[in-house]
Amino acid sequence: MTPTPARSSFLVLAPLLAVGVVVLAAPACTSVDPISVLEPVSVVTGWYDDGIIEGGKNKLVPAVTLRFRNKTGAPVRSIQVNAIFRRVGEKEMWGEWFGWAVAKVPLAGGAETKDMLLRSTLGYTGVQPRMRMLQNVEFVDAKVDILLKSGARTWSKLAEYPIQRQLMTR
Repeated sequence: MTPTPARSSFLVLAPLLAVGVVVLAAPACTSVDPISVLEPVSVVTGWYDDGIIEGGKNKLVPAVTLRFRNKTGAPVRSIQVNAIFRRVGEKEMWGEWFGWAVAKVPLAGGAETKDMLLRSTLGYTGVQPRMRMLQNVEFVDAKVDILLKSGARTWSKLAEYPIQRQLMTR
């Protein structure tokens, strides 16, 4: 018996339809709420010694070091972090740092990331010694907003920290 063309098409498409149904029935790749999953620990802020630049000037940039702890019992991955630096009293962004809080390798429940240094590319330059730069009457303090994002979610603010007037070295 020879199948009819319509029946023949169905026999060829049936396995493809079955795969499609399984794919649609499988749980979707959803992103987690990063604020409910990660918490900052061992936070230290200060002014990072970014070396000597043009004409022998010292450069200091606002920075924060921290680790992230997974507050849940389940592993998490693929969470981005953005540090937005602003001078106190100003709304404009003064600099930023962007990267991964947790990359593709999962962070186990209760575990912490390695220390991370998030520093601005913008800062102060001067010929004064670094400690004197921090004491200059024209020095404006800074703060940092830490934002997290997972998948297609929007950025969520995790924390805000003042940048302490202390030197951070390499």
